[in-house]
Amino acid sequence: MLVVDDDASIRLLCRVNLELEGYRVLEATSIAEGRQVLEAEDVSVLLIDVHLGGQDGRELVRELRARNARTRVALLTGTVDLRPDERAGAEAVLEKPFQLEALAGTVRDLESRLDSPIQ
Repeated sequence: MLVVDDDASIRLLCRVNLELEGYRVLEATSIAEGRQVLEAEDVSVLLIDVHLGGQDGRELVRELRARNARTRVALLTGTVDLRPDERAGAEAVLEKPFQLEALAGTVRDLESRLDSPIQ
């Protein structure tokens, strides 16, 4: 699993809590770092911030979908009510601030879909 967020506290929150759930969690602070991790590691779930400084995290999601990557994606955002056409192919959205139960539940749901086609 990979968490891409420019906010160190969000990455820490995700890593600590998801490691307690038994997941191996990698971190990146930018789209460029996220690309490097995705190229080097087998990542089943990506949690990515929509607003990464001056970048849009959905750019990396579009790249994954363009190459038919099987990675499941949840967007992390403070922007409420992202329409489906604004999700860039992400299967889930976690609105900040999110509850830890919602974080773990979203990851479990995405993991359960790994063998299903991405829609």
